[in-house]
Amino acid sequence: MSKRFTSLALTAHPPAARHRGRGPSRRVVAPFAAVSVLVAGVALTGCGQQRDADVYTVLNSSTDESYHRWDAEAMARCGERLGVTIEQQSVPAAQVMTKALRMASSKSLPDVVQFDASEMPTFADAGGLVDLRSLGLSTDDIPEGIVDFGSYEGTYYGAARSVNTLALFYNKDVLDEAGVEVPATWAELRETAKQLTRGKQYGLALSAGGAEDGVFQFTPFMWSNGGDETELDSPQVVEALDYWKDLLKDRSLSKSTVNWTQADVNDQFMAGNAAMMINGPWQVETLNAQKSLRWGIAPIPVPEAGEDSVGPLGGAVLTVPNTGDAAREKTAGKIVACLSSEKEQLTYALNSWMVPANAEAAEVWRERVPELDSLADQVAVARSRTAQLGAGWSSVSLALQSAFQSALTGQSSETALKRAQQRATSGN
Repeated sequence: MSKRFTSLALTAHPPAARHRGRGPSRRVVAPFAAVSVLVAGVALTGCGQQRDADVYTVLNSSTDESYHRWDAEAMARCGERLGVTIEQQSVPAAQVMTKALRMASSKSLPDVVQFDASEMPTFADAGGLVDLRSLGLSTDDIPEGIVDFGSYEGTYYGAARSVNTLALFYNKDVLDEAGVEVPATWAELRETAKQLTRGKQYGLALSAGGAEDGVFQFTPFMWSNGGDETELDSPQVVEALDYWKDLLKDRSLSKSTVNWTQADVNDQFMAGNAAMMINGPWQVETLNAQKSLRWGIAPIPVPEAGEDSVGPLGGAVLTVPNTGDAAREKTAGKIVACLSSEKEQLTYALNSWMVPANAEAAEVWRERVPELDSLADQVAVARSRTAQLGAGWSSVSLALQSAFQSALTGQSSETALKRAQQRATSGN
């Protein structure tokens, strides 16, 4: 194991995310209390319908054609290895939780559910998931931080195939023409973004929309500045949101930032409307399709030189729902083990540009995609949105989403975040 991934094992906090799909996007965070009641009421009632003994179902969010195909190919390989047929049901990321709840209520839960890691604790808290270790899955070759990523209150419920985080993407030609270096600090980012804002081109694009995308993108600024999700109105969090407001005031960000998802941000960058953007590796396939675009990647700038750029550790996890059918759950565990094996992780990560969760696979990945090496470095110090609050993250997310909309359209950051802290604490 390399020093960098040893560091991840020692310092990274549990994770969460998605993909065009794989980082959070257009996803509505379901209120914890409501989901908990529903899951507790129906997830443990067992299978209500006869199932084909040799056909297993995986519910995921791989609606994108490429991801759906990659998953289908992996499931075919694992199905052949295990002597079963594995079928996938794909719905948009925002619908995975609600789809799983509907299937639970009709006693037709799938055998495997791929949850966004930020949603997994909610299902697990209500008793809706099976401990993967009890099904024979080992975590020996997985860095501690990524094991925590798939765990809730110390129990390992979710196996990650890959993880991701956010980084600063930049247009090499635009920066070269302007004669500026890639920014490494907040002051440098603000100044560089100002210099690169000209005509229809903004210096920077990011998502500050009233959805999980905006929260995901705010965490590097909040955490790198010493802020904490347990105290949203702290001076450090206020300062981070004020920094976003300063970028808007400079006109380095578009006013439409408050409406953009991460996919929208990528569209703006590819169209030449932004010289830099905050985004994740799930956009790489699309970026590479535009041959004329020369882009680079770097850690997200930090308040002061030499500090760690602490971003959100993202990704989805494969879980086995508690259906009451022990035999099927055991086979479902074998399916999860196969899909998250070192070989399958590497294949999936090379297709999707994510970082493999398995440490050995991650080292091979670094050698195969050296242009994303800095992304792997950022993963090494990344944190999970649910690391401290578990299922309580959803209330914080909703509160922050409202705060962004208020603060970036005129209200003071301090006022908006005081209200957010009240909302997060009360759950309203």
